[in-house]
Amino acid sequence: MGSRGLSRCLLVVTLMLAGSLLWSGSAGAQTTVIRAGHLIDPATGKVTDNQTIVVQDGKIALVGAEVRVTPNTPVIDLSKSWVMPGLMDAHTHLTLSLSREQGLEESYLKTPTGWRLLQGVRNARGMLEAGFTTVRDVGNAANYADADLRRAIEKGWFPGPTILNAGKIITPFGGQSHGIAPEQGPFWRWEYLDADTPEEVRKAVRENIYYGATTIKLVTDNSKFYSTAEEVRAAVEEAHRAGMIVGVHVIRSDAARAVIEGGADSIEHGFDLNDDVLKLMKSKGIVLVGTDFPLAHLEFMGDSGGVIPPPKESAAMILDRLKRAYKIGVKMAFGSDSLADMPGKTRGEAAMEYLDVWLAAGVPSPEILKAMTSNVAELLRLKGKRGAIAVGEAADIIATPENPLADARALKKVNFVMKDGRVLGK
Repeated sequence: MGSRGLSRCLLVVTLMLAGSLLWSGSAGAQTTVIRAGHLIDPATGKVTDNQTIVVQDGKIALVGAEVRVTPNTPVIDLSKSWVMPGLMDAHTHLTLSLSREQGLEESYLKTPTGWRLLQGVRNARGMLEAGFTTVRDVGNAANYADADLRRAIEKGWFPGPTILNAGKIITPFGGQSHGIAPEQGPFWRWEYLDADTPEEVRKAVRENIYYGATTIKLVTDNSKFYSTAEEVRAAVEEAHRAGMIVGVHVIRSDAARAVIEGGADSIEHGFDLNDDVLKLMKSKGIVLVGTDFPLAHLEFMGDSGGVIPPPKESAAMILDRLKRAYKIGVKMAFGSDSLADMPGKTRGEAAMEYLDVWLAAGVPSPEILKAMTSNVAELLRLKGKRGAIAVGEAADIIATPENPLADARALKKVNFVMKDGRVLGK
């Protein structure tokens, strides 16, 4: 450390010992101050009142009750609000917007990549407006529209959350289609990469990374056959070597055992997992991203072409599995899997309706907040970078007029969003 840095460090320590800290910022830096009435740490459930948050160049520079700032520094008054880190959704499909008229397979055939990208721009903004500042997008993006969406948001061309994108979904032969006539050909490869051996899986992971994927998604047990532990392990080895995680769509317990043995980072859905499998997940530290659909969403989508059971059956399975997973203590991360245009709602507003299912399953509101922030940050390997209001982390901050620790449904009324230090709408 140079003499100038040492002098500044000594000044900071002296002021802290004196009971207050004067923040003057750095020359030319963009600085904003937030007065937070109630500051929530979702990881611990702790609330500290009357805090000052100093944001500089998109990151949190200082947090405390005794912080003083120099005159003329912009101040945002949230002194009557509940302030917390931005929300995270570990399972989204931003570039897919199904309707009652157009199902999953029809979207492959009739919706080009350009249109899918425009759907992604719209849905990304809807997620951000609702308070979701980070998402993992797990495929169904036509010809890598998700990678272009991520790049455009990173360049600041459009507002949206931080995105980890999966590219094309890796599956055993057939994608997520069923009973297609041989004459039609493998049209699903517009959205999926068939991979039926460990070597094919490795190649598929590498192909996705080459075309811009930053996370990896597999689908197994979509048919009577499912991926082996060796195939899952091949994906995990390749992805981890590239610094990425692997999530696997799985419904049944038999297929889930192979996914767990293969070392996946998360199981997506897991609607029909038994207690033994849930306990095994807990012991291995594998995260459940349960995508706990409300019944209204399931009814709107139908059975998604046979991908999931009929709506009422699925809703009952989801609620039962969510109750058991929480009771057993499986680490859970919030994932909406919202892929339909619910009437009159943005994608973010639709995702918030999942809160009702978590509460109906008896999950306490503080645990729901953790599942929507710090648990996702840990899963996505963003801990220390995003997911907390702490010095050095990205300034992803939201606020609500009511306390979400008392009732998570307060998150449906997010009225302030800051993403990387920029206030949405300004």
